[in-house]
Amino acid sequence: MHMKISTTPDARYAHIEKPPGDSARLKNTPRMRVSMIISAYLAHGYSPEEMCRQFPHMSLSEAYSAMAYYFDHQEEIDEEIERELREYESIRAAQPPSPILKRLRELGLR
Repeated sequence: MHMKISTTPDARYAHIEKPPGDSARLKNTPRMRVSMIISAYLAHGYSPEEMCRQFPHMSLSEAYSAMAYYFDHQEEIDEEIERELREYESIRAAQPPSPILKRLRELGLR
């Protein structure tokens, strides 16, 4: 007997949803984007188990699903992370220095 395995996105990434024109995210925690999870993986080398310790609301199966989605859509997620970093840097550059940073600069410490 031959059993057909479904390869629809829901079957391959049971815990991920990707609304049209939006970021891939966890179904049960829609504010948790795959790019956020992968950023932790790339920046700190977190394993899926460590990701669950860092993000206690995320299950191990959700972490593995996010990793699988990333490795199948790496260019898309990497571009999203780069875009978010550029936005962050732009916002940061537009902000005046904090009083503490100002004082450190005056003292020649930063």
